[in-house]
Amino acid sequence: MTPRRKRMLTVAAILVGVGIATTFALQAFQKNLLYYYSPSQIKSGEAPATRSFRVGGLVEDGSLKREPGSLEVHFVLTDFAEETVVSYTGVLPDLFREGQGVIARGKLQPDGTFIAEEVLAKHDENYMPPEVKDSLKPHAASAQEST
Repeated sequence: MTPRRKRMLTVAAILVGVGIATTFALQAFQKNLLYYYSPSQIKSGEAPATRSFRVGGLVEDGSLKREPGSLEVHFVLTDFAEETVVSYTGVLPDLFREGQGVIARGKLQPDGTFIAEEVLAKHDENYMPPEVKDSLKPHAASAQEST
């Protein structure tokens, strides 16, 4: 085999290796991507049933229920059009309360309950996660018109 042919095979092997590594990196990135969905999108079936994702909205007033003797809580997230029941076991953020915007990360169960692994609350009166704010805009306007 000539030196030129050896160099060409080496370059070809390097390109194939880089291509395979890029493919694996893109697949891993796609699997770990967390998409955001509103309660309306969950009810319409747009949310994945088999992977983790984020859901955001406002905690509905009067919906927070704590299990006695445990860290398990249940609450309802709403975007003023649809609602999603969220179950979370753990310590809620200090700023978590009813009527405030939150984002929860977890999985949807077959019965429609969202089992959260993490709950994030807004950090002051003026801040709301952009995804939540955008999903609430169209529904908030129609809710105000109907009252």
